[in-house]
Amino acid sequence: MFANPFVLLDAAAGTSVAGGGSSMIIMIIVMFAIMYFLMIRPEQKKRKETETMRNTLAIGEEIVTIGGITGKVVQVTDDTVTFETGEDRVRIQVKKWGISTTAKYEAAKEAQKKTGAFGAKK
Repeated sequence: MFANPFVLLDAAAGTSVAGGGSSMIIMIIVMFAIMYFLMIRPEQKKRKETETMRNTLAIGEEIVTIGGITGKVVQVTDDTVTFETGEDRVRIQVKKWGISTTAKYEAAKEAQKKTGAFGAKK
């Protein structure tokens, strides 16, 4: 007369879990893909652009270090950059990874913002 409610719940859960397992895996894969395209890929692109900027430093360029010190490049080696600060011509030598940006790189970023993502002027 009275059916055991736990048996009915187990039967219903067993059929839904078997069908829901593959959809759960697909959802996890979709979440990782979204995370990759929204977080990881832009960071890799930015890192690559920064590395290219550091490797193409030239004498006479205005730079800004990670610490906020600005100056003009006077010597570039494989892993270090020497630059002069201000009118007193103090020379500072830093590793290339310590360079945050250059004036030329910032101007290119501003021009890219003005033209938009698809090359059309805003």
